[in-house]
Amino acid sequence: MFAFKIFIKNPSKSTNTKNNKKMTKYIVKKDEKKIIKIEKSGEYLVELVGVGAKAKILGSFLVENNEKININITICHKAKNTLANTTLRGVGRDKSSIKFFGKIIIEKDCGLSNSFLTERVLLLSDEAKAEIVPELEILTDDVKCSHAVSISKIPEFQLFYLQSRGISKKQAENLIIDGFLKLD
Repeated sequence: MFAFKIFIKNPSKSTNTKNNKKMTKYIVKKDEKKIIKIEKSGEYLVELVGVGAKAKILGSFLVENNEKININITICHKAKNTLANTTLRGVGRDKSSIKFFGKIIIEKDCGLSNSFLTERVLLLSDEAKAEIVPELEILTDDVKCSHAVSISKIPEFQLFYLQSRGISKKQAENLIIDGFLKLD
């Protein structure tokens, strides 16, 4: 889509929220391009504050046993002509739990902004749980903004296809999971 120059693993800033929880905050300035990788549970805020700011936000999680992952992310466009593309993916096994809460805000007078939020989860057990809540808050005109969510199991025809090529069911499942979680 567009070329990025900066890869960020460490957050820009960490602040406390109203509930006294730590929030990780990223600021994308004028004509700056950032790739932001979400690697653990938490609250995240990405602010695009300058004209031409671009952010690609990625998160990919494999959750097993009784593990829980809870991602609460807000992408806030505070300038015109900004772009954010957010992709969160999770795979839940056993009795794990995945929660993705994503919100896009495009503030007043921030036209020509584009923001896309995709949240996808694969559940590999009847006891694994997932909750996905996308939210859009658009306060101006002339923007492109969308969200897409899904919670599903691995389709049987995909497993069948790989098994018909001599791959065991477990290997086929692992190949599908690896491909699903790969974000680059």
